[in-house]
Amino acid sequence: MEESQPEILYSDNHILIASKPAGWLTQPDGSKNPSLEAFAKEWVKAEYNKPGAVFLHAIHRLDKPVSGLVLFARTSKALSRLNEQSREQEIERIYWAEVEGVLSMREGRLKHHLIHGEHKALVGREGDREAKLAVLNFLVEKYKSHSSLISIDLETGRYHQIRAQFSAIGHPIVGDKRYGSRTGNPEAIHLHGWQLLFQHPVTNEEMSFESPPPFE
Repeated sequence: MEESQPEILYSDNHILIASKPAGWLTQPDGSKNPSLEAFAKEWVKAEYNKPGAVFLHAIHRLDKPVSGLVLFARTSKALSRLNEQSREQEIERIYWAEVEGVLSMREGRLKHHLIHGEHKALVGREGDREAKLAVLNFLVEKYKSHSSLISIDLETGRYHQIRAQFSAIGHPIVGDKRYGSRTGNPEAIHLHGWQLLFQHPVTNEEMSFESPPPFE
């Protein structure tokens, strides 16, 4: 099977939007694994004929086995303003996922207290040391015979939040062996950053982007 390549969806003087394939890192980690940031920097260099180092910083990250949209800042001004939007939870990221089993609720809200463990998020209790509140809303878009396709709107952005929360209710994401999935490919789990909505850091224009999931 031919490996998917990233796609640059939009770029101007201040921001860049790219779609990351599953199996790619968002940012380099010193390994030989390809990263979206390195790919996008090369693209900027070629597209804008830029000599020397390229300024490009991810505003958020996607886990290696997750695909979808990533927002980058191309200037320090954009980086500062987008980080502020992110802190104020003004950047909306909608995910698409396929979870194992048929969800009994058509829509719902999940609330857990997560602890950042060793390469995994652990479900704790309120008041536990280092436990952080994790909240998301979901809507079942389609039922399949042994799984459910859902859209997810995050209220918080915790480490492995979606993966840990759906595993905690007995519906791990397809392919996510780390969180108990018994089906699919662990290199490309069925979780995708589908929509991105935010205010342009310089023009203040409302920006909206979509990327169709690679699974159905």
